[in-house]
Amino acid sequence: MRGRGPSTLTTTDMPDNGMQIVRRALPYLWPSDAPWVRYRVVIALSVLVFAKLIAVGTPFFYKAAVDALAGEGDSAAWMLALGAVSLTVIYGLARLMTVGFQQLRDVVFAKVGQRALRQVAFETFEHMHRLSMRYHITRRTGGLSRIIERGVKGVDFLLRFLLFSIGPLVLELLMVGVVLWLAFDIWYLVVVAVVIWAYTWFTFKVTEWRVKLRKEMNDQDTDANQKAIDSLLNFETVKYFGAEGREAARYDRAMEGYERAALKTSYSLAFLNFGQSFLITGGLVAVMVMAALGVQDGRMSVGDFVMVNAYMIQITMPLNFLGSVYREIRQALVDMGEMFDLLEQPAEIQDKPGAAPIRVNGGAVSFDNVAFGYDPERPILKGISLDVQPGQKVAIVGPSGSGKSTIGRLMFRFYDVTDGAIRIDGQDVRDVTQDSLHAQIGVVPQDTVLFNDTIRYNIAYGRDGASQADIEAAARSAQIHDFITSLPEGYDTAVGERGLKLSGGEKQRVGIARTLLKNPPILLLDEATSALDTETERGIQTALERAGEGRTVLTIAHRLSTIADADRIVVLEDGHIVEDGTHADLLSRGGRYAGLWARQEAEAA
Repeated sequence: MRGRGPSTLTTTDMPDNGMQIVRRALPYLWPSDAPWVRYRVVIALSVLVFAKLIAVGTPFFYKAAVDALAGEGDSAAWMLALGAVSLTVIYGLARLMTVGFQQLRDVVFAKVGQRALRQVAFETFEHMHRLSMRYHITRRTGGLSRIIERGVKGVDFLLRFLLFSIGPLVLELLMVGVVLWLAFDIWYLVVVAVVIWAYTWFTFKVTEWRVKLRKEMNDQDTDANQKAIDSLLNFETVKYFGAEGREAARYDRAMEGYERAALKTSYSLAFLNFGQSFLITGGLVAVMVMAALGVQDGRMSVGDFVMVNAYMIQITMPLNFLGSVYREIRQALVDMGEMFDLLEQPAEIQDKPGAAPIRVNGGAVSFDNVAFGYDPERPILKGISLDVQPGQKVAIVGPSGSGKSTIGRLMFRFYDVTDGAIRIDGQDVRDVTQDSLHAQIGVVPQDTVLFNDTIRYNIAYGRDGASQADIEAAARSAQIHDFITSLPEGYDTAVGERGLKLSGGEKQRVGIARTLLKNPPILLLDEATSALDTETERGIQTALERAGEGRTVLTIAHRLSTIADADRIVVLEDGHIVEDGTHADLLSRGGRYAGLWARQEAEAA
């Protein structure tokens, strides 16, 4: 069912890429692993064909009723014998049956469409989480969410209208054309065919132009949405700098671009609608004039005139529908193309074929001549070698930009090293599965970000299926249980978006509790207290010391006072390890660490 399609799609390249997108979507309509979906599709199509047969035959009853009232015509004897009233009732019932079967078709197909929508949404969401950190930090969340939203809706629309609009429309037009030919003469078919060709050509040409305008409007819409979400996520920063007016003006400029694009789209739609109406009306008038002349000459009855009008109206409705459906299908292809572009983005960090789960016995961590740079032209780490023994607490310190946090990201395998290797208990992290690696490492970052849910949910996030007793035990270890129970709603207290309803210290304790509940053998503390005040830091530090008991701990620190009791302290500078030893050893050497310590002591005095 995943069936990856061709390489990256460019949404402005149609029709080839349009067909590629259609081929990507068709497996959702005819899956090999879900026979019930195929059964529903076949039933829905059968009901659809039956509805079209009734629709094409309905005008005959209309003609017969008119002929019966006028006392003329060549309708079948059994029809005339029924009488005008009975024929009118049958005509009404036929129209009702047509609508009824169309609704039955929608009911049968609804489960297929919703399954497809859900599945493509799941696959897209899952894929987004597989993409690398490098990809996500270069894209805006608001823009991604809008692309996914439009693309998922486009899949449901495309499947439904490919199945129930284009094919049935062609079938109905052919049937009506043949009926007009057989019931009257070839010229009726010629006029209808010319009108259909002209209408279709005009619609497709203008719609191709409009798709480019719509793409521009989508881009402006995405840009405005990104700016709105970015501003709202940084609400506090906006307030701090009194920038409400600037943000509103920035958003308004984006909406101004959207307004211009939307106006072009609206004007082009008016042109398209008028052109379609002109062609349809011209064809309708031409056929009706031919029928009127036939009635005047006595070759046709009034009922024939009415039937011709009914068929032309019957053609007009699906043709008008064709215009809107084609526009929507083209837009759906654009939206789906953007979404499938996301699905085609390769995951930078992937498991090797046959990668086995990591086996952690003690939790020894080894950095063997590790080199790395986010940009090949600007290396960050330049040959780092470091061995951390099981259960050892090692602190990594150094100035900003020295590569401290990069070490943590590489160990967690957000990125792969460009040279050297990182091993855990002798196993290269590139040779094991990412899921198993992530399960063995607990991270407490500098800024703990919480989900917009309850405290219970955020702590329980550390281990799927954790019991309330487990959650409370983790909270006690993180020294936040008493605070939680003092709240009116206790563990059911909502923390707000990104945890903004809690203080920095409270958020950090929830983050620590979450990591303790995970119970990993290796703990990575990435400047976990650098953003907190001194008093709060002391409380958090106690919780972190408890969290590190019996575990291998790597602490990336800015405040040296928090790591003075570490088993080893590694000083990193310009991508190199320049010092390594205990707190006392490093102070006695009077080197780089001693200088950093003296500077921080002076600042604290």
